[in-house]
Amino acid sequence: MYTFEIALKERGFKCVVGVDEAGRGPLAGPVVAAAVQILPETFKAEINDSKRLSPKKRQLAYEEILRTCHVGVGMATVEEIDEINILQATFLAMTRAVDSLPTPPDFCLVDGPLSIPNLSYSQKAVVQGDSLSISIAAASVVAKVERDLLMLEYHEMYPVYNFAKNKGYATKEHRSAILANGRCPIHRNSFQVAGL
Repeated sequence: MYTFEIALKERGFKCVVGVDEAGRGPLAGPVVAAAVQILPETFKAEINDSKRLSPKKRQLAYEEILRTCHVGVGMATVEEIDEINILQATFLAMTRAVDSLPTPPDFCLVDGPLSIPNLSYSQKAVVQGDSLSISIAAASVVAKVERDLLMLEYHEMYPVYNFAKNKGYATKEHRSAILANGRCPIHRNSFQVAGL
């Protein structure tokens, strides 16, 4: 998991950051990105692709990452997603995450096949990076937990959609709630779903 980071540091890059997002696919809520510079050489918690961790392990990893690493978080709103499309909104959230780091990076490892357009730092896109790079894995954990916390807040505002459980994804229950109640302000109007 440290292979990319070690190779970059051997090339002289001192501040290597992993970047990942959560929330590209849901029908509701923002897309959230995180940028993480790993500082410790080892972690007590298991750090891996957030989808491979149980909620309990993910929470432990999240807390340790926040305590021991440099972390930036960025978000693109539902309005921005509808205005510029989900891909561009994802890039916007990622750029905001990198820009919010306490120390500017000199290299970014970005999860997925695409680099971030117009980012003013050196970068490399890494397919399945959240299972190959410790920095990207840490960013995936932070992005996922931060977005889940937001969706819990939205659940309190719009309980009929059960965002606490579905996190805005297109579950059968969520689709049925939209059919019965219409869309709420955090639903993405640009996302079309069969039957809605």
